[in-house]
Amino acid sequence: MGVKLVHITKVFPDPHHPGKEVVAVRNVSIDVKEGEFVTFLGPSGCGKTTTLRIISGFEYPTEGEVWISGKMVNNDPPNKRDTSMVFQSYAIFPHLSVAQNIGFGLELKGLPKERIRAETERIMAVMNLTNLANRRPDQLSGGQQQRVALARAIVNKPSVLLFDEPLSNLDAKLREQMRLEIRRIQKTFGITSIYVTHDQVEAMTVSDRIVVMNEGNIMQIGTPFEIYSRPLNRFVADFIGRVNFFEGTVTEVKGQGVRVRFNHGVDREVASCSIAFKPGDKALVVVRPESLKLVSPSSSTGNGISQNASVYSHPANGQPFLEGKIDKVVYLGSVCEYEIDGGREKPVLAVTHNPIEEGFFQPGDLVGIDFSPISAHALPLSS
Repeated sequence: MGVKLVHITKVFPDPHHPGKEVVAVRNVSIDVKEGEFVTFLGPSGCGKTTTLRIISGFEYPTEGEVWISGKMVNNDPPNKRDTSMVFQSYAIFPHLSVAQNIGFGLELKGLPKERIRAETERIMAVMNLTNLANRRPDQLSGGQQQRVALARAIVNKPSVLLFDEPLSNLDAKLREQMRLEIRRIQKTFGITSIYVTHDQVEAMTVSDRIVVMNEGNIMQIGTPFEIYSRPLNRFVADFIGRVNFFEGTVTEVKGQGVRVRFNHGVDREVASCSIAFKPGDKALVVVRPESLKLVSPSSSTGNGISQNASVYSHPANGQPFLEGKIDKVVYLGSVCEYEIDGGREKPVLAVTHNPIEEGFFQPGDLVGIDFSPISAHALPLSS
């Protein structure tokens, strides 16, 4: 049955202005299906953690309803809700072994020792902790401690598993490993999971759906593809990853897409839109850096690597969407990132892949910039 939030609002007293209030969560509604992995994503102070605490019972909503497994739990304390929380601080007992930590919740339930041992061994096997069963927490790495905390939450077989920024204390490499581990384990057990993070890559990696929040409001709910490639508004487009915005006017509606005359006088087709446009509407077109194609009329060499980055053809009419000069090049091995002065207020961002084979441009090079219709997405300018 999962989790259902119906018009949840949470108001706190304003600590800086006595007598005034702060709305932390505003009219939030979402239906999390059984077995689904949903992530609340947004900047600090957007309301995502407050929403999680309302689901767990550590906060009560000012308005609205919280349903877990078909039961309204607004007034139930945390221990009366069929949920388990995985905290960023691990919260495992330093004086107990791995096996004792994992089995602690089962002991509190008064289960027979043999049952506790069997359940603990089963979960340790699934989570690759068997060989660490007798170790203390201070003998474990951060990633191992987080797996113990996760195992302790899962062994109680909750209906809903809640994650409060569980990877924020790990280094970058461990975070990457644990993202995949958490997703694998969630799929293995099929537990309804709600995850809170400000890390966009983390959200994209683990989620079936992402809830993007800002200032207490839900800005968009969608799959990782929808959130990244088909944002509903400027905030979502700008918050998720990096982006280029180009302004223009719709000249024609073509099926699910539009044709746009951009402010610098060039026309291009855009394959998808967040709303139904009509000719004359002002549009803001979103193009991700990796979707831009860079073309050059000539090639040069340097550093022993072929610099001919003209791997794309010019448009049929011979006119690129935009022309500019390479201002900055960041070589990252598998990709090459560019900042391009296109005569706009902000530089154009572009990313090319496999530069050792395809070559790359140098600062000062003049380039043409283009994109295919399917990689662009139109928003209302006012969004």
